[in-house]
Amino acid sequence: MTVLVMAGILIFGLASYRLLPVSSLPNVDFPTIQVSATLPGASPETMAAAVATTLEKQFSTIAGIDQMTSISGQGLTTITIQFSLDRDIDAAAQDVNSAIAAAAKQLPSTMSTPPSFRKVNPADAPVFFLTLTSETLPLSTVNEYAETFLAQRISTISGVAQVQVQGQQKYAVRVQVDPNALAARGVGINEVEQAVASANVNLPTGTLYGKDRMFAIQATGQLYEAASFRPIIVTYRNGAPIRLSELGRVIDSVENDKLAAWFKDQRGIILAIYRQPGTNTIEVVDAVKKLLPTFRVEVPAGVTINVMYDRSNTIRESVADVRFSLILALALVVMVIFIFLRNIPATTIPAVALPMCIIGTFSLMYLFGYSLDNISLMALTLCVGFVVDDAIVMLENISRHIEMGKSPLQATLDGSKEVSFTILTMTISLVAVFIPVLFMGGILGRLLHEFAVTIIVAVLISGFVFAHADADDVQPHPQAARRSQTRQAVPGERAGVRRGAERVRTVPDLGTPTPKIHDGRIPRHRRCHGLALRENAQGIPAERGLGAAVLLHRSAPGHLFRRDGDVPALRAGDPPRRSQHRSGDRVHGRNFVQPFAQRRPCHHDLETALPAQNGR
Repeated sequence: MTVLVMAGILIFGLASYRLLPVSSLPNVDFPTIQVSATLPGASPETMAAAVATTLEKQFSTIAGIDQMTSISGQGLTTITIQFSLDRDIDAAAQDVNSAIAAAAKQLPSTMSTPPSFRKVNPADAPVFFLTLTSETLPLSTVNEYAETFLAQRISTISGVAQVQVQGQQKYAVRVQVDPNALAARGVGINEVEQAVASANVNLPTGTLYGKDRMFAIQATGQLYEAASFRPIIVTYRNGAPIRLSELGRVIDSVENDKLAAWFKDQRGIILAIYRQPGTNTIEVVDAVKKLLPTFRVEVPAGVTINVMYDRSNTIRESVADVRFSLILALALVVMVIFIFLRNIPATTIPAVALPMCIIGTFSLMYLFGYSLDNISLMALTLCVGFVVDDAIVMLENISRHIEMGKSPLQATLDGSKEVSFTILTMTISLVAVFIPVLFMGGILGRLLHEFAVTIIVAVLISGFVFAHADADDVQPHPQAARRSQTRQAVPGERAGVRRGAERVRTVPDLGTPTPKIHDGRIPRHRRCHGLALRENAQGIPAERGLGAAVLLHRSAPGHLFRRDGDVPALRAGDPPRRSQHRSGDRVHGRNFVQPFAQRRPCHHDLETALPAQNGR
C-alpha cells in the first residue's frame, strides 16, 4: 500500500510540476480597469472638464471602488479605477460599461469614438520586446507591418494578453494652413475642415437598375496620400475655385509626430508583449521566439526584427537559483542526518521521503492555481528544515526499539505508537505558525498567501509521507539483530535435553556471538570471567529447574556476561524486571530478567541461559 501511495504522489507531483506556470512573483490579480477617451484637438483643460469630470461622476456610483485617478492630455483622457481586492473583476467591468453608456449623452458630441475600457494589472509588465527598424523604408511603412502583421499574429499565440505598439508612427496626411492665406482670401478654418472631410469619404455610391441588368456604382472616394488632397476645392470666391494647396502645406506625415522610439541609436517601432495572468512566462516567450524566423522571412527585406528585451531570462535565472538552493538544502539535511545516524539504510528514508514531500506539494500547487516563482520556491526551501523533523523523531524511536532486541516489525509498531501523537502535535504546531499569514489583508497578504499555503501543504504532506516511509522502510542495525536460523538436533541428544531446549528457546538472543565450531560440533561450555556458562541452550536439561534466565546484550568481545547477584529467581507469572547495572562490571548493554512463561517465541538458534545458583 505504501509503495502505491508513494508512486501516486510521485506521478501526480511530476505531472503537476510540468504544468505549473513559471513567473517571478505570484499571480496577484488586482481588480483594476482603465478607461480611455479621445477628443481630437481638445486641450488638457477641455478633456479634464468635459470628459474626465463627466465620467468620474458616473463612475463614483459604482460600489467597491478603492481609488480612482485620471490623467488628461492633448486630446486624451485616461481614468484608472482600482477596486477592493475582494471585488470580482468581471462584475466590476460590467458596472463600468453601464456607467459609460449612461454618461454617453453628457459627453461632447464631437467625440469620434465612445470611451473604451480594459482590464489591466498595474503590477504586470511586458515579458518580451521586439523592435522593427529599417534604413530604406519610412517609419510609417514599418509601423504598418508592425500593427497589421506582427501584432495581430502575436496576439493569437496562447498566453498572450495584448501587444502594444510603442513609438507608433501611423500614416496620416497633415494639412498645415497658413492664417495669412486664409485672411487674404476670406476663407474660414471651418470651411477647410468641411471640404477635407467631404472629399475623403468611403461610402456606398449606389446602384443603377435597368430593364434587364443591375449595376453597382463604384467610385474612389477615399484619398490615401497628400498629393490627392492638394487639388481639393475648398470654396469659390468671385467665381474662381480656391484649392487646398493655395491655403497651406499638405504633406505626408504621421498622426502623432511627438512620439518616437529608438533601438541602438536608430528610429524604429517597438512591440511590447504582455502575458495573460496565470500563464507560463517562459512558454509564452518561447512561442514568440519560435515564430521569429517566419516573421523575418515574410516582412520586406529592408525591415530588421530584433529582440530588445527578454524578461524570461531573469525569471529563468532567478528560479534556477532558488531551485539550486532547494536542492542544496535537501542535500545538506540528508548529510547531517547521515553524520549523526551513521547508518545508510536509515539515512535512505529521509533522503527519499524529503523529495517526495516537495514533489507532492506540486500537485496541490497546481490544484490551487499557483506558479513556480521566487515566493513559492522560497517556501519550499524553508520547509525542508521543517518537514524532516517528523522523519528524525520517528526513525530514531524505531531504531531505539530495534536496538532493544525487537524485530523490525515489532519495533516499528511499538515505536510509531509511542511517537504518533508527537508527530501529529509537531505537524499541527508548524501549520498553526503560518495560519495568521493566511488572514493578512491588502497587497502584502495577497503576495504572502501563496507562501503560507505552500509551507502548510508541504508540512501536512510530510506528516503523511514520513509516517508511512518510516513504518515500512526502517531496517535493523547490523549489530542489533541477527539473521534467524533453525538448528537441527545433534544426533545422540537425549529426549530430556530436547525438552529442556524447547523451554529455553523462549529466551531471545540480542546478538550473542556465535561460538566457534570445531570439527562440525558446537562446544557445550565456554569459560568467561571465571563463570561457567552454557552457550548451547539445547544442552540444558529440563530437570535442572532454571529459576531465571538472563538476557545478555552484545558488547565488546570478552565483555559479554555479568553476575546478577541482586536479582532473585523468578517464577512463572511474575512481571518482567530489569536488572540494575552495578559500577565496576564490564558490561556494555542491557540485561533483562523475565520468567520463561512470559517469553515470546524466538527464531534464533543460539541462546544464553544462566541457571539459578544459591538464589542468584
